[in-house]
Amino acid sequence: MAHEPSSESDPFADPDIAAEQQDFAVETTLAVGRNASLTLGTDSLIVLDEGLVKKETSNCCGLVSSKTKATRAIPFFNILWAEVSESDITIRYAHPTSKDVVRVASVHYEIDKPERRRARTWSARLLDRAYGESQRHKRIKVLINPFGGKGNAQKWYLRDIEPIFAAARCEVDIERTQFQGHAVEIAEKLDTDAYDVIASCSGDGLPHEVFNGLGKKKDARKALSEVAVVQLPCGTGNAMSWNLNGTDSTSMAALCIVKGLQTPLDLVSITQGDRRTLSFLSQSVGIVAEIDLGTDNLRWMGSARFTYGFLVRLLRKTVYPCDLAVKVEVGEKAAIKERYRTELSNKAPPSARRELSSSRNEDQGLPRLVYGAVTDDLPEGWQMMPYNKLGNFYAGNMAFMAADTEFFPAALPSDGLLDLVTIDGDIKRSAAISSLLAVEKGTFFDMPHVNYRKISGYRIIPRGQQNGFISIDGERVPFEPFQAEVHRGLGTVLSRSGHLYEGRGFSGKQ
Repeated sequence: MAHEPSSESDPFADPDIAAEQQDFAVETTLAVGRNASLTLGTDSLIVLDEGLVKKETSNCCGLVSSKTKATRAIPFFNILWAEVSESDITIRYAHPTSKDVVRVASVHYEIDKPERRRARTWSARLLDRAYGESQRHKRIKVLINPFGGKGNAQKWYLRDIEPIFAAARCEVDIERTQFQGHAVEIAEKLDTDAYDVIASCSGDGLPHEVFNGLGKKKDARKALSEVAVVQLPCGTGNAMSWNLNGTDSTSMAALCIVKGLQTPLDLVSITQGDRRTLSFLSQSVGIVAEIDLGTDNLRWMGSARFTYGFLVRLLRKTVYPCDLAVKVEVGEKAAIKERYRTELSNKAPPSARRELSSSRNEDQGLPRLVYGAVTDDLPEGWQMMPYNKLGNFYAGNMAFMAADTEFFPAALPSDGLLDLVTIDGDIKRSAAISSLLAVEKGTFFDMPHVNYRKISGYRIIPRGQQNGFISIDGERVPFEPFQAEVHRGLGTVLSRSGHLYEGRGFSGKQ
């Protein structure tokens, strides 16, 4: 009697492949209890538990009751920790309770004694999937600005952040800043061998202080390369978190830091008078600086103060004359886009990218200034040009300057370049208003009156004003000439991708 061939008796089947597939299924799935299993999927942990059956009173016709299996998919990114004890397995993860909030949750199952060894092996594989190249058990120095977020930083830390760090088995040391500049002192005196991360519960001001504190150490390059500086968004301006985490949610940012990949970050030396400071975010002269710093008395308006400040200056057609010299590296918008796309397609692992930065792991102070200081002669090849109708001078090291304000879509964390935007102050009011709206829409870069360049340094000398505004990372500095120079990959942060900001950027034929 003839028999229909089955998959088990297929003469063309490779027995080795069939065995490998069976072994793979065994390795990825862990049976827990009588009616439950945990499976390592492509990008999620799949929890199948027939004990959590959802009972429906009727089907679509209202006649027959039905049962469906309960499954739960937990993204590996959200897995915080897993551990196997003598009798059970516990998996802790960040559970979304709303679009922007996660809270620690867990699944817990008993393990039969014969399965414990296998459960430990499976648990190790789960953590490998969950963390990838991200460091586990991060040692975090947390700085809390008690005045950040209108005094809510402490409360937000205890409610949103601390439980996630604890569930991920991070080692945490907390210190509260007492005055402006305190974080500079803390970072300068920090034992950098004892920490992997310095996390600021604040706006963008505390990370600025931390970078400068690390920059004051005798082994500044080593400190800046080994300790990642991050932000837990608890301030008015949370640009750093938007760029590296894609959020200003405190709980989501905590999760991103737990899973963050160590990423080299360009830092910028600013020389002004006899002072040298480090900038990680931006420098501005003109309308942006005036809006940022000149509307402090309108903080009660929230983010609307920026729009108000912009419109007031727009109606006046304010200009900010200056003399300007710029070291341009990429001047054409098409070339700038292509440069970004090249990095977008870079599939090298984060560890390989970190090795590209030549300034890291050197036991020395800050790098020497290739272009000199603002008090030195103009660098060779630079040309000082009068700029009589400057409306906006804005140099960015990151893409976002605030939520929904991606001023610098071509910015990259460690390409060794600043993105510079200059706009004349006498353009038509309609064009100026269009510029404001275009930033949010993502069309600002291509506007014809927006001069966008990739640069490695510049010198700017303000003219015609006694007491104007210059903003460095959102902090006001004296209204006097200054010079900027980029140091490729001098600093270190944690990011989701390991080499890009969380913005639109450019892709395809865009």
